[in-house]
Amino acid sequence: MLDSPRMDTLRLRFSGGEQPDLPLEVGMHGLGRAPQGGIAAVPGDDALARLCVDGRGVWLSVAEGQRGVHVNGRAVQRLAMLRRGDTLHLDGAELRLLADVPVQMPGADEPAVEAEPQRGLQTVLRGIGGRHHGRSFTLDRPRLVGSLEEADIRIDDPAFAERHARLELRGERVLLRDLGSADGSVVNGEPVRDALLQPGDQIVFDAHHRFVVEAPMARGASARAPELPDIEVAPAADDAAHRRPWRLPWLLLAALAIAGLLSLLLLYGVG
Repeated sequence: MLDSPRMDTLRLRFSGGEQPDLPLEVGMHGLGRAPQGGIAAVPGDDALARLCVDGRGVWLSVAEGQRGVHVNGRAVQRLAMLRRGDTLHLDGAELRLLADVPVQMPGADEPAVEAEPQRGLQTVLRGIGGRHHGRSFTLDRPRLVGSLEEADIRIDDPAFAERHARLELRGERVLLRDLGSADGSVVNGEPVRDALLQPGDQIVFDAHHRFVVEAPMARGASARAPELPDIEVAPAADDAAHRRPWRLPWLLLAALAIAGLLSLLLLYGVG
C-alpha cells in the first residue's frame, strides 16, 4: 500500500503561463474554455472536465461526449486518478499536477543504510508510461538507467545517455543519482538530477518513460482503501464483439421447457 500525498499541497500548473497555478483544495474544480482562449478554472456547469480532490487523491472526470482528454499521453474516456507529476492535455492545452512540497535532495555523501526486510515485500519501481508500462523493477539492488544493452532499465533511444542515472535503496527511501546525463530527470513534475524519493513519487526519463515508486506500508500504519485503476478506458469494439452473451443456465431452460409441455398436456390432453 502506498503513502498518499497531502491533498492541501497540490496545485495545477497551466503550461504557457496563461494564468496562475490553481491550488487544489478538497472539493470540486471545473476546467473549461476561457473567454480569451485556452483552458481555465470554470464553474461546474461549463466544465469540459472536473477534478475532484478528496482523502484518496485527485480524480479527473471527463464530461460526457468530450474527446481529446489525455493523461500522460493515454486517452481518458471517463475517469482517471492523477498523481503528482502527471501531465493532462485538455482541448489542446497542457497542464501539470505539482506538489508544493519540494523534492528532497540528498547530501553530498548520502550514507548507505540497509533497508529492514518486511516479510518478503520489496520496494519497486513500476512503469506507468512509455516502453516499460506495466513492468516492475525491484530495488533490492542498485538499478542502472540508460541506453546501454546491459542497463537494468533500458531506454532504447540513441539520444539517451548510456549511463543516465542510478537508483538504489537508502533506508526506507530511494536514492536517485544522476550519472552525467544532459537533461537530468523529472520527479513529481520538477526537473532534478539527484533526489531522495518516497513511495508515490513519480519519475520521468526522456519525457515519456514514467515510473512510480511503490513500497510496503510501514509497520503500524493504518490501512487505506485499495487504489482504484489509474485510467478507466471504454472497451474496444472488437472486445465487445467477442464477449460471451449472457445466457440462462441450461437447467433453468430445461425446467421452462418441461413446464411448457405440461401446460400443453393440461390444455389439450385427452379427457
